[in-house]
Amino acid sequence: MSFLAAGSLQVAVEKAEGRVCLEKKGDYDTSGARVALTLCATEGQAGEDRIIAALEAMYQVMSCKSYLRRVVKAQSFQEEMASFRENLDDRGSSMNCALVALVAHSERPGWLLGPDGKEVQEKELVRELNHCQALWGKAKVFLLLDIHNNLGSIAFLSTLTDVCRHFPHWHLLEVLTQVIGKVTQEMPPTGHRCPIFQSSLRGALYLGRRRSQGLELSPIPQGVYDTSGAKVALVLCVTRDRPGAKQDLKALKRLFQTLGFKSILKMNPTAQDFRKELTRFRELLDARRTNVSCALVALMAHGEPQGRLLGADGQMVEVEEMVSELSACQVLQGKAKVVLLQGCRGGNRDPGMRPRALPWLGSWLQHWLQRPSTIPSHADILQVYANLQGYVAYRNENGSDFIQTLVQVIIANPDQDLLELLTEVNKRLCEMEVRGPDCDEIRKMSVEIQSSLRKQLYLKSQLSN
Repeated sequence: MSFLAAGSLQVAVEKAEGRVCLEKKGDYDTSGARVALTLCATEGQAGEDRIIAALEAMYQVMSCKSYLRRVVKAQSFQEEMASFRENLDDRGSSMNCALVALVAHSERPGWLLGPDGKEVQEKELVRELNHCQALWGKAKVFLLLDIHNNLGSIAFLSTLTDVCRHFPHWHLLEVLTQVIGKVTQEMPPTGHRCPIFQSSLRGALYLGRRRSQGLELSPIPQGVYDTSGAKVALVLCVTRDRPGAKQDLKALKRLFQTLGFKSILKMNPTAQDFRKELTRFRELLDARRTNVSCALVALMAHGEPQGRLLGADGQMVEVEEMVSELSACQVLQGKAKVVLLQGCRGGNRDPGMRPRALPWLGSWLQHWLQRPSTIPSHADILQVYANLQGYVAYRNENGSDFIQTLVQVIIANPDQDLLELLTEVNKRLCEMEVRGPDCDEIRKMSVEIQSSLRKQLYLKSQLSN
């Protein structure tokens, strides 16, 4: 799954299991119809009509046939989503992609608030659409827009529409990275959070025409992280009672050597050690006098739901607590920060499925001319989970499928954009069929990417080529 969040705005791209819709190049087939659904949980709130208008403009650029529904209670989200799914299954015509925009308020991550004050989980709506047989193997894109932040939502939608219109040959992750860069560049210094997207796509998704169609191409996405300086890595790995963990460490060592990372390893850290080592790592970087261009942190341990890892002492540590610590590093402000997480996020096992210039800039222009540009503190972070929320992560005596595949793909293509490499990693993992130690039935897996990167990231410096 993939979520993009700009402040309280989020965007999600939902994966579908199966291979039938991926072409030989690893692209999703976009030859069929494209549909969109807007669910608006509002009662005439200010800004609603502007958000709807911005969505309709975006749908038009993306050639989507759209449906608009206003819901009056939380359960209507699920009822409308079920009705949409049934309608698509009854159509009988070929579809290549579905977009769903949820316009509501969210008071806590993962939940939407209805007009009656009742909440519904976002993942329930995603799960409902993922059961659509007509969309099996097709991409599903979710836009989560906060009505209480209508200015940010409209700004995001207008930027997304503008980028899709002018650069139709870019695939979705290129588009979203470019949008994040544009939106964060024009954000006020306080009161706004950086956009984030989550992705479990298995290939490139083009919402416009593709590079192979003989277009007079526009430039490639603007902005590349400078990785010509020092690149550093911290690995915190619990090997105790985790067969194959040492094999993963060997694989990561090969990766760091290939990419030129200097790494620090701490084995069998307790929960408190996780915190201390990351704090020490941040302080070490801030004390350096040489330029640091990129940092990678690998967290490898048993995991629990809700984003927690277990230290060697059996105590829990919050993943977001450690990501926030890394974000506080002054020397890494504006630099790429990559976090790899190998650990379970629940006990579920997936059986798989069968069958230009922006109109709002004027009021901000004078503000930006009077002060240096700033970026949100949570920008420039890429988190890569071995699995989706709620599911187990697979590992045996040979190592984990996630780390081993990740290292294999990146070492083979060190000069390629990291998000494209991660999409290839996910494609390979989705094609695997695994059996757990306590389950004889075949199960599937998928990684989850969370990104607030504002530029393309090449772990092997392009300046050295």
